[in-house]
Amino acid sequence: GRARLSHTEPRARDGLFGEEEEEEEEGCYQLYPGHIPTSPLQKALLAAGSAFMALYDPYRHDMVAVLGETTGCLALPNLRDKMKHHPEGYRILQERPRIRLSTLDMARLRGLPDGSLGREYVRFLEDNKVSPDTRMPPKFVDDEELAYVIQRYREVHDLMHTLLGMPTNMLGEVVVKWFEAIQTGLPMCVLGAVFGPVRLSARKLQVLATELLPWAIRSGRNASCILNVYYEQRWEQPVESLREEIGIFPPP
Repeated sequence: GRARLSHTEPRARDGLFGEEEEEEEEGCYQLYPGHIPTSPLQKALLAAGSAFMALYDPYRHDMVAVLGETTGCLALPNLRDKMKHHPEGYRILQERPRIRLSTLDMARLRGLPDGSLGREYVRFLEDNKVSPDTRMPPKFVDDEELAYVIQRYREVHDLMHTLLGMPTNMLGEVVVKWFEAIQTGLPMCVLGAVFGPVRLSARKLQVLATELLPWAIRSGRNASCILNVYYEQRWEQPVESLREEIGIFPPP
């Protein structure tokens, strides 16, 4: 916790410390590095603005991130509770692993057999020219533990692409968002799943409606919570085996 002034200390030392006390009393202080305290009205304005920008440009990952944080007040506690009541999920909450280039042994993952989670994850990153370090840290979640939950969701997003066999083009993102919307209940995912298809061509819409969407919905409903898997300890596991364990049906 923060140091506070003793009642016996002279008032002459007020100023910065006094301001900190006022902030603490109002609840307006950082709960974790980078945290920006916001009121419900401010969150509503941020949610509206980020939703507009995310719909206008779905590749504005910063706006998508803000939308997820400002609208996840119900979904995030639910996800946290699912993790707390699952042995593997509880360990993740306690140990707080991170999926970043600084925590990954990329050379070892490249050396794993084809078809293993680690090898296919690295292949996905390289084929689509993406990096786990592009995931933004949370800012507007007013609970330190829930901030980690949404950070974890962001960092396993590329693993969802890997398990679902979906690329990072608009069609692939829409499919993954449908799966994640059912899995997490995050309004951000629901918004992307519903409005993402408007940018697809007629041919891709047909593929989505007849093949990919029914499969993604069935898999999302059938699968166990995706945040309850300690992926860092499953790199050697075959993707097919992990899909079966989680409850994801083979991609069409």
